[in-house]
Amino acid sequence: MRIEDGVEQVSASRNHLVFAYYVTGHGFGHATRVVEVVRHLILAGHDVHVVTGAPDFVFTTEIQSPRLFLRKLVLDCGAVQADALTVDRLASLEKYSETAVAPRASILATEVKWLNSIKADLVVSDVVAVACRAAADAGIRSVCVTNFSWDFIYAEYVMAAGYHHRSIVWQIAEDYSHCEFLIRLPGYTPMPAFRDVIDVPLVVRRLHKSRKEVRSEMGISEDVKLVILNFGGQPAGWKLKEEFLPPGWLCLVCGASEQELPPNFIKLPKDVYTPDVMAASDCMLGKIGYGTVSEALAYKLPFVFVRRDYFNEEPFLRNMLEYYQGGVEMIRRDLLTGHWIPYLERATSLKPSYDGGVNGGQVAARILQDTANGKNYASDKLSGARRLRDAIVLGYQLQRVPGRDISIPEWYASAENEFGLRTGSHSVDKSNSSVLENSDAVEFDILHGDVMGLPDTMSFLRSLAELDVAYDSEKFTEKHHVRERKAAAGLFNWEEDIYVARAPGRLDVIGGIADYSGSLVLQMPIREACHVAVQKIEPSKQRLWKHAQARQQAKGQSPTPVLQIVSYGSELSNRGPTFDMDITDFMDGDQPMSYEKARSYFARDPSQKWAAYVAGTILVLMKELNIRFESSISMLVSSAVPEGKGVSSSASVEVASMSAIAAAHGLNISPRELALLCQKVENSVVGAPCGVMDQMASACGEANKLLAMVCQPAEVLGLVDIPSHIRFWGIDSGLRHSIGGADYGSVRIGAFMGRKMIKSTASAMSSSYSNGNGNNLDELEEYGIELLHDEASLDYLCNLTPHRFEAIYSKNLPDTMPGEAFLTKYDHHNDPVTVIDKKRSYGVKAATRHPIYENFRVKAFKALLTSASSEEQLTALGEIMYQCHYSYSACGLGSDGTDRLVQLVQEMQHRKASVSGDGTLYGAKITGGGSGGTISVIGRNCLRSSEQILQIQQRYKNATGYMPFLFEGSSPGAGKFGHLRIRRRLAPKQD
Repeated sequence: MRIEDGVEQVSASRNHLVFAYYVTGHGFGHATRVVEVVRHLILAGHDVHVVTGAPDFVFTTEIQSPRLFLRKLVLDCGAVQADALTVDRLASLEKYSETAVAPRASILATEVKWLNSIKADLVVSDVVAVACRAAADAGIRSVCVTNFSWDFIYAEYVMAAGYHHRSIVWQIAEDYSHCEFLIRLPGYTPMPAFRDVIDVPLVVRRLHKSRKEVRSEMGISEDVKLVILNFGGQPAGWKLKEEFLPPGWLCLVCGASEQELPPNFIKLPKDVYTPDVMAASDCMLGKIGYGTVSEALAYKLPFVFVRRDYFNEEPFLRNMLEYYQGGVEMIRRDLLTGHWIPYLERATSLKPSYDGGVNGGQVAARILQDTANGKNYASDKLSGARRLRDAIVLGYQLQRVPGRDISIPEWYASAENEFGLRTGSHSVDKSNSSVLENSDAVEFDILHGDVMGLPDTMSFLRSLAELDVAYDSEKFTEKHHVRERKAAAGLFNWEEDIYVARAPGRLDVIGGIADYSGSLVLQMPIREACHVAVQKIEPSKQRLWKHAQARQQAKGQSPTPVLQIVSYGSELSNRGPTFDMDITDFMDGDQPMSYEKARSYFARDPSQKWAAYVAGTILVLMKELNIRFESSISMLVSSAVPEGKGVSSSASVEVASMSAIAAAHGLNISPRELALLCQKVENSVVGAPCGVMDQMASACGEANKLLAMVCQPAEVLGLVDIPSHIRFWGIDSGLRHSIGGADYGSVRIGAFMGRKMIKSTASAMSSSYSNGNGNNLDELEEYGIELLHDEASLDYLCNLTPHRFEAIYSKNLPDTMPGEAFLTKYDHHNDPVTVIDKKRSYGVKAATRHPIYENFRVKAFKALLTSASSEEQLTALGEIMYQCHYSYSACGLGSDGTDRLVQLVQEMQHRKASVSGDGTLYGAKITGGGSGGTISVIGRNCLRSSEQILQIQQRYKNATGYMPFLFEGSSPGAGKFGHLRIRRRLAPKQD
């Protein structure tokens, strides 16, 4: 439901009403928008009790009334910030546990008693979850007013902090479900916990003074350019300097520290009424939040913003700001080093175009009054059936793929779909591929290489050709455009060659998590791939972005080599779309910088940390192959491999980036060597503990074949043909997979603990028999002294056979073991990429058993693929996959979503129609690191199987509200594709 602006003033109610209004403890933004709603409720003659931790002046500056009651209390903590730009995810969850979880019973009892004591008619929350539950316990209706919910914000934090925090998100979502409906503000995120929604215009505080009055009182003339610095506190270690501003400008500083300010910076009082100052300014420099964005749009104030890391409402507010042409992004490095001038000058040239309503406070107040008087806005729909627990826990992912059923803003969908750029599978009509190849629309001469009839490669070349139109501002009249597209438009010099590489993601058919234990794995390159275009160019010919130009000018440099990268799809996640650096920054004296320094370099700004996957390939080539880069490099990265679905999106980016850079610089690197170098990027530059399986599949794989590799550490056995009667699919659960997740790490630790215990047991037994302490000769013959010697020095768990494990070692392994007890007895677990937490208990037996049996299952699977085609062959292959899936679950690596998908496959397999004739689907398993992500499915290669996969997709959507992403088809690896060298066709000269 949407209620538009143009609503009349909230009329006085015949009933005197009492509202209890709870405000979250996160920052002032929530309190400032609550002020406007509360003001209208009080004007209508009602009492409002505000429960808040914000200072009194936030409310009393705007409202002077005996009907306003302030109760100082914080019932949640929001996001804990290390400084003005940095959110501490683990600290946020721990603080919430301390603030809202541990004292929950006491909070509920106290709030129920208080609500009854004030005789509240309605509870309003922005957006304190426990307030909704307290209202329900007190028998009082409740309504939420917000643009995001904390279950959504904390969803991503859980992946970083560990599943032991999942209960927090479940509880928050459950509390929200007691709310009658949601009054949803513009710039909203997905909020699946609410069953009914009413949309209202922007909630914005009114102005008290005109621009002229404010400037007059401050003694600032109209011709002086004024920027307001609004960060709610300054980033740590930051010192403002006079040269940060263009000549003649002044900066008004909100929340300034006690440091002495330069003469062109003016400290504002702590209780200043910010809307008046904003309206008197020419632009604003700050961080994105609902208050800053809504008021910047309302007052048509250009907003230069710097991203905050891990605050998940930001992409939605940012897209709304940029849709109305009100925003300029400043990278954090330039903020802290004072390179502000090009951004401020760019901001003053903007013409913000927001023309929507700004009376959301008035509209919301009227709805709240009507609800308190008994009007029913809610439907009879039940909230519980609309969401699966995992879909709530990871709701942040639900908006990122095509086909979703989550309501998101029109302007957000527009930003996502414009130019067809998204993180997901491109929809390309394959029947038209031959037409595309021969079309002049491509506008490039292919001087080397072959597009191999790949529709996504043709689509990428077309998007390159269209960039020239975007760069020509006279031709490019689109009002609302994707910013990353505009940045890419000025990236290449069209008179020079461009090199294009392509690397696919991969589907883990079987083997997966056992790779770190030395297992055989079978991997299939998928259809979705990453394309990277690279141009090597003389610095004097490179088109530099304005802030990069300003940086070189500030250093007094002549043109020097610069790396510029644009990454498509950034607007669908909270990361910057561009990255640039002087290539000389990679050098530390006359040698390339250390990997440790590189990790720190890319970690400085989390919104640009993604660049480590791309730029890191340059550093690895410098360090490992002693390559030096004397020219500038421009790169465009466009990946259709969805992130967080367990299909190796990061490996595809690394492999495509290094392949394109190598081609542009004439480097001849074999696919296997390139994969190993890309693993070095992920391990040493990015700092992720992955094996080489993903990079090998992306670099060495071939279409419609499985890459067989023994991970000890990277021995390629060859390619296994997928029989023509067999087909594999991947179905995404909507749960974000992460190899950095706590469960992956704990299972890996458990496996290495088990290996250490097995080696210790074997060593003890071997010594005992060698010393003649064996009980009898029969035992000596049974165990075999040579085998015990080998097992005492076991390099990989997968080199231990299942029967030896069960006969000797299984009975001696504990199900679980505390980290401290293990370290006391064994000292260390010999895994260089994980650390044992003394306070945590780890599963040992299941984590150890899985890779030992998985290696055997993969060998059997590989042998079965080459056997004669039969129903028994398919049934056996499917059964192996099911066994693998349940072994994952025994380790604790399952999830509700992937379990549900596997169950749907089984239900489809065992239908009467399938059992009576030839079956179609035969098996499925969770993939990769587990804990969400994608399942792989095996079936007969026929139309009926495809129909059943689509039925499973629809049934999962009906159960969870999420339409799964479907992976089907295969494509060549980067080695097979090679590279393209292309040049733009120049238009013929006119006579």
